[in-house]
Amino acid sequence: MAVVSAPDVFKLGFIGAGNMAESIARGVATSGVLPPASIRTTHRCTDRRLVFQSFGVKILETNAQVVDDSDIIILSVKPQIAGQHARPSTYDMITLFNIKCKIPSSTFWAITLKEVPIACFDKYTVEKVLVELKPFFSEEKVLVSIAAGIKLKDLQEWSGQCRMIRVMPNTPAAVGHAASGEMATKKDEERVTSLFSAIGKVWTTDEKYFDAVTGLSGSGPAYIYLAIEALADGGVAAGLPRDLALGLASQTVLGAAAMVNLTEKHPGQLKDAVTSPAGTTIAGIQELERGAFRGTLMNAVVAATKRCRELSQT
Repeated sequence: MAVVSAPDVFKLGFIGAGNMAESIARGVATSGVLPPASIRTTHRCTDRRLVFQSFGVKILETNAQVVDDSDIIILSVKPQIAGQHARPSTYDMITLFNIKCKIPSSTFWAITLKEVPIACFDKYTVEKVLVELKPFFSEEKVLVSIAAGIKLKDLQEWSGQCRMIRVMPNTPAAVGHAASGEMATKKDEERVTSLFSAIGKVWTTDEKYFDAVTGLSGSGPAYIYLAIEALADGGVAAGLPRDLALGLASQTVLGAAAMVNLTEKHPGQLKDAVTSPAGTTIAGIQELERGAFRGTLMNAVVAATKRCRELSQT
């Protein structure tokens, strides 16, 4: 008789119960990676507590209780609005696992997340939260930070925690994690990977591409939103009703992206396959080329990458 291994059930806690934490918690619960009863958080606002309770999350009274009652703690404190603080927050997408996992320290994992908003976190808010919780962390626990731009060395200093993974989720694009440290285990890696794999797709790349991944994948959704809006406006200009134009535009982008992913063909091949000689599509492409469409997108990625480097040095 075959022996069926028991599922790996652990307790997952969220410090911060905002939209980002909700998106991740819902994804983990819906996918079945963890039962909702294994997830816990706290929030001072009744509305937020009720949202999490609505899909079975356990609500505790304090952040300290969340840390004490969790094996993996995701730090997802409230994002700060840019410009409210004297020093700007920076963006990055690195997560830290450990050398024991035999993953090179230069390894970078990108994970596509669905419907998770990108946010800028204030360094001093994160510091305050971690310093307050420092007495409650232990070697048995794993801290996962999704606070963009907050460096590992600062997180370790404020929390006193060595088993740490750093993640940067954004709107349908990337989350990163790379190997470092001495305390995280292979089991930590597997557990955290299972959490994010449940709500997205995982890639591995070298850490030296860190800023460029942010410029492309971190900022890229905004470029696509603009493209969808422009396509819809074009449809309206051509006589379509607004709702029909927007629906067709968004579905066109979704379908084209699916074709690239599913067929694994180069986008140029797919473009050529639907472009007939002297037809409608090539007429449209000619206008895009006249407007430097491809060059403008390329420049946008390079500009965002440059800005990411500037912010990381602030």
